[in-house]
Amino acid sequence: MAKKVVVIGGGIMGLNSAYYLQKSGYQVVVLDKSEMNGGASYVNAGYLTPSHIIPLAAPGMMAKGLKYMFNSSSPFYLKPRLDPEFLKWAWYFHRSSTRQKVERAIPIIARINVLSKALYEGIHQSGDLGDFQLEKKGLLMLFKSQELGAQELEVMKQVQGLGLEARALNREELQKLQPGLNSDIQGAIHYECDAHTTPTQLMECFKTYLPKVGVDIHTGTAVTGFKAHGSTLTGVQTTKGFFEADEVVMASGAWSPLLSKKLGVQLPLQAGKGYRIDVPRPTPVTLPAILMEAKVAITPMDGFTRLAGTMELSGINHQIRQNRVEAIARLTEQYYDDFKIEPGELQNAACGLRPVTPDGLPFIGRVHSWKNLCLATGHAMMGWSLGPVTGKLITEIISGEKTSMDLEAFHPERRF
Repeated sequence: MAKKVVVIGGGIMGLNSAYYLQKSGYQVVVLDKSEMNGGASYVNAGYLTPSHIIPLAAPGMMAKGLKYMFNSSSPFYLKPRLDPEFLKWAWYFHRSSTRQKVERAIPIIARINVLSKALYEGIHQSGDLGDFQLEKKGLLMLFKSQELGAQELEVMKQVQGLGLEARALNREELQKLQPGLNSDIQGAIHYECDAHTTPTQLMECFKTYLPKVGVDIHTGTAVTGFKAHGSTLTGVQTTKGFFEADEVVMASGAWSPLLSKKLGVQLPLQAGKGYRIDVPRPTPVTLPAILMEAKVAITPMDGFTRLAGTMELSGINHQIRQNRVEAIARLTEQYYDDFKIEPGELQNAACGLRPVTPDGLPFIGRVHSWKNLCLATGHAMMGWSLGPVTGKLITEIISGEKTSMDLEAFHPERRF
């Protein structure tokens, strides 16, 4: 009999874990408390970003958060609250935001992103999931101020130093590549190494394919507890019954700390809310771009254009702050000529909760207290980009194989 693996969480991490585990011969069950039709895996910008080498916990970020604390429409919003878990996380974030730690993280982030992009291409070429959008047009970092342009030029040099393709564009070169831009834009860095997808499309492809190859997916199934024999988990208790397990994978995103507490595992992780606005009509956007001053991502997806942005640390909630949605729309309009977001598109905005670790690196691996528990969470804004590599690494850990890369930096019990 094949070993039974219970994967908790049906987002991009959970479904990629199920994909690779099934291919390695495991009997896989996926449990998700939702109907698997919303959340961070559905509302992100769809980027595959080897270029994004700087972790969220960069020097100066905490100062920005404190500055924006009382402005709920700001790009990086910390909601003031006396929550011990949040305060501990904020302290760890502050400790992680040093130049030395960031420099140490850069090659690690680059390597895991490059591996994941290659795996995305492998999934696409395999035909397993059918046809889905995977376009290699790169990513534009658009800037209006020469100061931000100079900062991004330094990042570009680091990216090039890691062997990744990137180039600086002046205003004329940029207008040829992406017509319809506002004349205030000074130039851009074009990260040609990047690619993009349509998240809603790919998630549906996974949900169609996995049951066909024997993966059991249970929606509306909340985990209420665990059973164990000594330091070995024997199964997962849910609102819809008990599921036996030889291995358990916790890929529960922002909810992971709530579940891990049931096992005595403390995870310093906060929910970082992001918003999206979809525009289902022709727009001037032909290349994915990050609007640097606005801190907004914009992506030409299959059938619509998506605006995505903000990092709101306000706990686990799905409250949509309309002022934040309005800010994303209004700022975007300042980068493109003849591009206005309509009231109905604003009303249909959605949000998702990204799981954010203190140092910007995910938790991938086993914990000491449980022999057969793996964590696959904490990917923050790199979640979509890192889905396949996380699923592959989890499968290698469970199979006892040599992992595709050193996992020390991602250890769930590392110190901050």
